[in-house]
Amino acid sequence: MAQTAPTTPAPWQEIKPTALLVLADGTVIEGQGIGTTGSAVAEVCFNTAITGYQEILTDPSYAGQIVTFTFPHIGNIGTNDEDSETVDMSAPSGVRGAVIKTDITEPSNYRATRHLDGWLKQRGIIGIADIDTRALTALIREKGLSNAVIAHAPDGNFDLDALKAEAAGWNGLVGADLAKDVTTKNQFGWTETPWVWDEGYGDLSDPDFHVVAIDYGIKRNILRLLADQGCKLTVLPASATGEEILSYNPDGVFLSNGPGDPAATGEYSVKAIQAILKADIPLFGICLGHQMLALALGADTKKMHQGHHGANHPVKDETTGKVEITSMNHGFAVDGDSLPEGVEQTHISLFDQTNCGLRVSGKPVFSVQYHPEASPGPQDSHYLFTRFTNLMRERKGMELEAE
Repeated sequence: MAQTAPTTPAPWQEIKPTALLVLADGTVIEGQGIGTTGSAVAEVCFNTAITGYQEILTDPSYAGQIVTFTFPHIGNIGTNDEDSETVDMSAPSGVRGAVIKTDITEPSNYRATRHLDGWLKQRGIIGIADIDTRALTALIREKGLSNAVIAHAPDGNFDLDALKAEAAGWNGLVGADLAKDVTTKNQFGWTETPWVWDEGYGDLSDPDFHVVAIDYGIKRNILRLLADQGCKLTVLPASATGEEILSYNPDGVFLSNGPGDPAATGEYSVKAIQAILKADIPLFGICLGHQMLALALGADTKKMHQGHHGANHPVKDETTGKVEITSMNHGFAVDGDSLPEGVEQTHISLFDQTNCGLRVSGKPVFSVQYHPEASPGPQDSHYLFTRFTNLMRERKGMELEAE
């Protein structure tokens, strides 16, 4: 007697989606929920780094974004209390969602103290797993950064029409000042130095310089590397005025990374930066700080098609001809063609030729679009912190350090 094929669906067909990623164009991507429940609207981007997912998910520059990880094994080393980049871990997470390819495995690392899923819940971050992250990445590359809603409901019940309407109706990051949401509310000091194997983090006891850092969403490792260069730091909110900054009589000023549209943050911060420029104090900017400096100098910024998010971005130093591999995280860029006379473009991206650095002729002022502190990423650009402190050494008549 002939046998008939079974009519019962295969096990994988019975699994009901418990998470959705709904793009502004109506595309619906189904998966399994991880992290906290609920929904959040944001801009979805992709990150190509193969390490450092905890650092990425605690980077304040990702405020207002959903991060898609192109590396397939996210969560396999767990999480810990040492590798976060947010200065105030009690503050709400800036990142609004995480997208990963496969479900999270059990941690396999001696430093792990918590499973990524529990960590996401504790941080209030919604996640979706078991989706084709390659296809999503290709879609973003083709169509550009997209507004989206990420939703997680354990019972699998969603109001799809409402989610589509929310994604389509969100205003996005253009015109959004997100630095005000992630900046410190109060001034604080910093002396912690980088992590050392079997020793942990150190502490600066004999500083050579006093640096005021403007916090647009600053990362811990930036502060640590500055402290490692002998800088005692006073960190001020993004709204600090030029008068407030200069009242500390700093040897140098640092402009930090951060999220959102630089033109929106510039509405209140450009005047402060212009006051610092007028005072002729050594000045160093990173990422949003680079963009803020460019605006203060009279240049323009623009929204990018897909942004730069990863730890493998080649950048050429046009002043030396050298190429360094960098860590990047930005969806806006300085328009290199808009740099005024007296401002030199120093670095360019070898992926798309966008501006990645500048310096001011005759002034101790420079900035870069990428993240020389890495965390995660390569350490090719650590020399920039020495370059900054050398500007202060020169002012003090001290011997310069090799970069």
